[in-house]
Amino acid sequence: MLNVSKPSANRVDIELSGALDAEAMRSALDHLIEKSEGITHGKMLYKISDFEMPTLGAMAVEFYRMPKLFSLTSKFDKCAVLSDTAWIRTAAEIEGAVIPSLAIKSFALADTKAAEAWLDGRVEEKSSEEEEENFPV
Repeated sequence: MLNVSKPSANRVDIELSGALDAEAMRSALDHLIEKSEGITHGKMLYKISDFEMPTLGAMAVEFYRMPKLFSLTSKFDKCAVLSDTAWIRTAAEIEGAVIPSLAIKSFALADTKAAEAWLDGRVEEKSSEEEEENFPV
């Protein structure tokens, strides 16, 4: 399942979970392209849970729409990726290094507030409990 929503004029949220087939990928990418129209200096919150590899048909749909997807990167300045899968977070950070016009930062799924604060340019303060957990020994 891939859901795309637009909670504000310059922000798009994407939620991905489970496997995607060609029809689900086609529909989701069409929605993403549609909801991204008119956005400048946008922000994207991308939540990935229960990831499964898309079907070959879904990947073919994505490759077919790749030129439009590349043009989307110029509409967004920041993308926060939420996932509890370490390799997905690492891949997101690497992608951010490859696309210089788009800052990508990854967060654990439970860190939604920190991700939104980063997208908005705010600094999320850590609780004293978190600071104690990270105290060097």
